[in-house]
Amino acid sequence: MEYPIRPALAQAVPRIPDGRGWWYEPKFDGHRTILRRTEDTVTLYARSGRVVTSHWMDLAVAAMQLPPGTTLDGEAVIWRDGRIDFGAAQSRAASSVTRARALAAQHPASYATWDVLEHPEHGQTTGLPYTERRGLLLDLLHDIPPPIQAVPATDDHAVAAAWYEGLQEQGIEGIVAKKGTAGYPAGRRDWIKVRHAETEDALIVGYLGPRRRPHRLALAIGDEGGPIRLSARLDPVLAGRIADTLTGAEVVGERWAEGEAYTRVEVDLTVEVLAGTGRHGTLTVTRMR
Repeated sequence: MEYPIRPALAQAVPRIPDGRGWWYEPKFDGHRTILRRTEDTVTLYARSGRVVTSHWMDLAVAAMQLPPGTTLDGEAVIWRDGRIDFGAAQSRAASSVTRARALAAQHPASYATWDVLEHPEHGQTTGLPYTERRGLLLDLLHDIPPPIQAVPATDDHAVAAAWYEGLQEQGIEGIVAKKGTAGYPAGRRDWIKVRHAETEDALIVGYLGPRRRPHRLALAIGDEGGPIRLSARLDPVLAGRIADTLTGAEVVGERWAEGEAYTRVEVDLTVEVLAGTGRHGTLTVTRMR
């Protein structure tokens, strides 16, 4: 396999799909992370492909229990007071390496995994159906203790609906639905997600302000070919995280949207936005995905 891997993505829909062949998982509210165990070490990758091992060193140490030749897809999460705390995970990811280690000592992370992409005995598994990959994942983790755990899964729509209604208090943000016969859709939005929050995914196509501390973002909502919208002013912590990703982005030049100039960039970065209620329909960025 080539690394970094382009992780599979999900398309937001308003209702949990029903019918034969669907499988459902709770959607954990953390940071998407690909975990790779080699002969000598463990490497963790963010969704963007950036190596983030130093920020999640507690998970890297725990993952040394996995057999070499294992690659997992999942979410780095932090539990506090019986629920998932996305803010704590966001603070960890946005901090310096030194600060991340201090935060790890206070609030250790867990790794909620839902897929095996490379197996120590079967090699690359992305072409196998979801149900086969799920079986391999459960066998692989049978003797592996927390903080690495497989997420629950069911093919019962009623159970998925109960999870959706009943697990929100624990920080579960919704349900992800996958076809049991499908392979791993690397880089594609073939999975389905239903979330409690009324958010949309938006692709970053540019920014306003300095690259190291962007004030606002130029966004393509849904399809990249749609009209470009400008976000509201970014939260400072979120702006810092986005700036780290923008550092290596290719600058295309200056463009205009909604009467303002922005710096156009080529970067594979998606954020979640809430549609504002102001007369200009301002978009509020809630988080990176």
